[in-house]
Amino acid sequence: MSKEKIHIEYILNTVSLTVLWTHLSTPSGLSEWFSDDVSIKGKRYIFKWKKYEQEAEQIAIRINSFIRFRWLDDENTKYYFEFRIHSDELTQDTILEIIDFSEPDEKEDVISLWNSQVETLKRSLGA
Repeated sequence: MSKEKIHIEYILNTVSLTVLWTHLSTPSGLSEWFSDDVSIKGKRYIFKWKKYEQEAEQIAIRINSFIRFRWLDDENTKYYFEFRIHSDELTQDTILEIIDFSEPDEKEDVISLWNSQVETLKRSLGA
């Protein structure tokens, strides 16, 4: 079965792009909202949740703009998850875009999980 692309946008109001970037691209930042612990070996990120561990490879990056990962246990290399950030020119709000892929019957669950994770991110950022 083919996965569907999911694109979600979150408005983070007055959050600094630099501070947000740190939360999306560094082990200390990611461990504040995305997983319990994160370590890096080269371009491999090791995410840990309680007793579960999963590795992802950073496959693309533009500093302060976007970072893209691919789960190493996903057999199909065309799927990834990505964080993109930018500032809205009119409102000056910081926008976080998340791109992910899911099975069609799991789409709502995946969106719900991202919503929950981003709420944790907002609390971590004081937004």
